[in-house]
Amino acid sequence: MDHISCAVSGMTVGDRADRWLDQPALPERFFARPAAVVARELLGAVIVSSVDGIVCGARIVETEAYTGPEDEASHAAARIGRTRRNEAMFGPAGCAYVYRIYGVHWCLNAVTDGPGFPSAVLIRAAEPVVGINIARSRRGDRPDRDLMRGPGNLCAALGVTGALDHHPLNAPPLLITRGSAVPEAEVVAGPRIGITRAVDLPLRFRIAGSHWVSGR
Repeated sequence: MDHISCAVSGMTVGDRADRWLDQPALPERFFARPAAVVARELLGAVIVSSVDGIVCGARIVETEAYTGPEDEASHAAARIGRTRRNEAMFGPAGCAYVYRIYGVHWCLNAVTDGPGFPSAVLIRAAEPVVGINIARSRRGDRPDRDLMRGPGNLCAALGVTGALDHHPLNAPPLLITRGSAVPEAEVVAGPRIGITRAVDLPLRFRIAGSHWVSGR
């Protein structure tokens, strides 16, 4: 598996950066499971971006699962089918599904389950742990708390765009490492945000008490 070197040009290294950077990427088999399982277990994992040769990393604190064709809120719900936009959701597991909302904001998802079964986990929010100055420069004059709160903000801070759609998440310039485990007692599950269908399903997962999570 790939590791990210602390010698990457332009990196701003935070306290104990090696703790987050010197870890192997999560393997494909981690993602080749139901989306709800992956969504919960991605809490505490670390996204490491080296887009443009600059390292910026963040610990995942909030996710949402989109569980397949039967999930009416999914971009690949049975009523929609397979399209050019959602093609990445059909596999393989462990690749990125990156799409744009409102014609402005990019959103990052990790594809899950088996080939041909469209499901994914939306990365909703993260806590910057490496290269926070890079995130600040990309996000403008905002409080640190808001750098990666919400999927569009997270992608902007990490430099993620549609160019990374289909990218395998175990290789630079965008990968996910194991990070640190989150105990079950610290996980809150509830309804997803910003959808109009299947609104009651408890498929949003977040770390309790984290001030980096988004919204309600």
